[in-house]
Amino acid sequence: MNKFLAILSARNKEFFRDRAALSWNFAFPILLLFGFAFLFSDEGNKLYKVGILSDVQQSEVEQSSGFQSLKHIAFVHYENLDRAVLKIDQHKIDLLVDFGSSRYWVNQTSSKGYIVEQLLLGAHPNMQRSETTGKAIRYVDWVMPGILGMNMMFSCLFGVGYVIVRYRKNGVLKRFQATPLTAFEFLSAQVISRLLIVLVVTTMLYVGCNLMLDFYVLGSVFDLFIVATLGATSMIAMSLLIASKSSSEEFTGGMLNFASWPMMFLSGVWFSLEGTHPIVQKFAQIFPLTHILDAARAIMTDGATLADVKINLLVLGGMTFVFLLLGSWLFNWGGERT
Repeated sequence: MNKFLAILSARNKEFFRDRAALSWNFAFPILLLFGFAFLFSDEGNKLYKVGILSDVQQSEVEQSSGFQSLKHIAFVHYENLDRAVLKIDQHKIDLLVDFGSSRYWVNQTSSKGYIVEQLLLGAHPNMQRSETTGKAIRYVDWVMPGILGMNMMFSCLFGVGYVIVRYRKNGVLKRFQATPLTAFEFLSAQVISRLLIVLVVTTMLYVGCNLMLDFYVLGSVFDLFIVATLGATSMIAMSLLIASKSSSEEFTGGMLNFASWPMMFLSGVWFSLEGTHPIVQKFAQIFPLTHILDAARAIMTDGATLADVKINLLVLGGMTFVFLLLGSWLFNWGGERT
């Protein structure tokens, strides 16, 4: 019992003396609670979503419409007719209205579309009706990129960061330092190694699940592979940056959690950020996972090409370069010397 109590006391003291781990255990739940409280604080959630074809000439007509004064309906403005009709086909919006030409579009298979149509005709009985038919995007089709992206995120961050810290703590990096190997070469090798593993696993998961679930994909699967490659590279580089100096597994674990959990909840893994506060939407743009999911879903559900998502790809490429450059510059071979 004395031996047990001695080990118990020593481990407790080790934990409480590690200020990084101790502060993270208190700070993380508080940050999570306040984040969710802010994210879901909007009590006026809309029941229906209506698309409005708009331009400068139509703005006065739209503002004078009694239909837009109805409560519990979210109005989204579109300038491109084909893109807006695609949203109707996929059940992403319940109704599409063009007040300038007194015309509206509704998906005849949408139950919500029928309700909103009756509300519109009550305010504007002379509107011309156009029907569309299209396959609704299932939740599994929408959430699939999020789940695979989240799996990539955890594999990239924790599969690399802990390894580097363990190498440093066990003195392996000190041995590498005695060789002609540079920090950039070492980190680049870590990136390629983890990238190959992540891409093989992700590809196998996608192919296997697609055979059973038949995902809704309008764009190119090759384009999805390019997005996954660039996205995984950026998150691996982020992990290397986080683990570039630390030799504490507890501290590194806290920092990796600090990076991964906000990404999991604010990058649109489980739900769309379209109806959230604008500040949240702007803040989410700092995460690589946000750009990965935005690009992947645009390719899958909208049929976008790499040129259409070039902004997301450029951001991911820029993040990869910056993370890898800073990681190489800050990299510490020896860690804490004893």
